[in-house]
Amino acid sequence: MGDSMATEAELLRRAHEMRRNPTEPEKRLWRSLSNGQLNGFKFRRQHVVFEAQAIVDFFCPSIGLCVEVDGDTHDDLSDMSRDGRLRALGFTVVRFGNPDVITNIDGVAWQLLDTANSLPRRWPGELLPHPNPSPEGEGLFC
Repeated sequence: MGDSMATEAELLRRAHEMRRNPTEPEKRLWRSLSNGQLNGFKFRRQHVVFEAQAIVDFFCPSIGLCVEVDGDTHDDLSDMSRDGRLRALGFTVVRFGNPDVITNIDGVAWQLLDTANSLPRRWPGELLPHPNPSPEGEGLFC
């Protein structure tokens, strides 16, 4: 039990550090994903998935979508193993290279939106994002 607790603490520490020091491609993609900008889908940065012993760059919990931005240091065999653990938990994993994010952020966002729209909601009865949300504050009761 002590080993798994240390592993969890280490994963949390690393995720916190990665959120504080994102790469340039991660910053750019986050600007497209934050605040529900991708058709209302909410994403988290550097999300820890303890069951898979993994930190994913971006995660949408409502549809189980893991988004990875790969730089030069990624190891294909390690990534395949990690992706397999995430998929075994029912998550969908998509990967983009740094050059894709830097040079074609609109294309990356469109591909993510297409993938997100194709995935089922993980919780029954969850509302879908409205395609035309009302202006901020409209419709609120005081």
